[in-house]
Amino acid sequence: MSKLEIRSPLPGTFYRASSPDVPPFKTEGDAVAADDTIGLIEVMKTFQQIPAGLDGKNIIFLVDNEEPVMAGQVIAEVDP
Repeated sequence: MSKLEIRSPLPGTFYRASSPDVPPFKTEGDAVAADDTIGLIEVMKTFQQIPAGLDGKNIIFLVDNEEPVMAGQVIAEVDP
């Protein structure tokens, strides 16, 4: 079974939570719906929510928290 990819829409720094003292939007193994936020991308002190954009289960993050990402880079995979 192939995985579905969630890609970064823009370059910046990826964050899995809205601040360091709150739980991440999604944790490894969670199911996701298309409109679920899975993280934030920060570009020049502006934060953009990253929606899953698809329905799936068992999310696996390929990017660590606070890691730089490029536009189009796969940041997570889910099972269909």
